[in-house]
Amino acid sequence: MALTKEDLQAIKSIVDESVKDIKTDVKDLKADVKELRTDVNVLQADVKDLRADVSDLQTDVKDLRADVSDLQTDVKDLRTDVSVLQTDVKGLKTSVKVLETDMGEIKDRVKNIEVVQLENCLIPKVEEIAAYQKSVYERYAKDADIFEEKISLIDSLEKTVSEHSKQIQELQAKMA
Repeated sequence: MALTKEDLQAIKSIVDESVKDIKTDVKDLKADVKELRTDVNVLQADVKDLRADVSDLQTDVKDLRADVSDLQTDVKDLRTDVSVLQTDVKGLKTSVKVLETDMGEIKDRVKNIEVVQLENCLIPKVEEIAAYQKSVYERYAKDADIFEEKISLIDSLEKTVSEHSKQIQELQAKMA
């Protein structure tokens, strides 16, 4: 079977139509490839940034590990210090208990001193002194009145003796 010019034209037209679709598809693919290349370049830049970030993170992790090691040492030292403080607190509690016991004994002694010395010794002596002072006061108050009377009598006697003395001297002068 031999193809005619018209047949070839129809085939060419079909092929052109098919190639046209393929050309459009190739053109679209070229655009897609161009976009993919741009995306790959962006991704490469992102990967580069991520690598830098990972490197920074690795450095930070290394620094954190050093810090954690320092913190572990500090925690160990703190635990030792806390243990020493706990021992000291136990000692202080024991000392406080001893002091509380001693304080109780001192309170009892002070109470005993207050009761025995004040009530049994000092207060009766003060009462005795007060009673004695009262009797002395009453005696002196009573005797003070008598004393005033006696002074008046002595003054009166002195005048009388003085007058009698003058009279005796006058009589002795007349007799002589």
